[in-house]
Amino acid sequence: MSVALFVALVLVVSLERLAELVVSKRNAAWAFARGGRETGFGHYPVMVVLHSALLVGALVEVLVADRPFHAALGWPMLVVVAACQALRWWCIRTLGHQWNTRVIVVPGAGRVTGGPYRFFSHPNYVAVVVEGVALPLVHTAWVTAVVFTIANAALLTVRLRAEERALADLDVAVGTP
Repeated sequence: MSVALFVALVLVVSLERLAELVVSKRNAAWAFARGGRETGFGHYPVMVVLHSALLVGALVEVLVADRPFHAALGWPMLVVVAACQALRWWCIRTLGHQWNTRVIVVPGAGRVTGGPYRFFSHPNYVAVVVEGVALPLVHTAWVTAVVFTIANAALLTVRLRAEERALADLDVAVGTP
């Protein structure tokens, strides 16, 4: 894969992220119209910066450090990136209006347990973690993969605590054990 194709891949993933933000904004309006409450908003700007840095970092590392494409690593990582996108959109489709990039819960909405949520409590984060490694490694941007993974682990610790608290409050509100 040429550098130009890698740049195109990162641009496509960036456009996908913008599509997510459009869906998220629409779903946030839906949630707030139904009494939704946002929690854990303090970490959200950090999350936006970190996820943007993944995309920029992968490009900069490939361009500045002249990272080569190794087919034995790059092609499998490209398949993994595609699988992560599929998982992410499966999550979005399964959660419907309840999916958001923010932590917003709607009283009485209940917890979703279908789709990928049958297998994992937080399948979207599985996609994020795996993609954070796979996308840079498509073109051997290993420094970006490592730095993002470490920073994302710290962020996800905060994010998951906020989300679990919000979901526990939701469970109490709907009487789920």
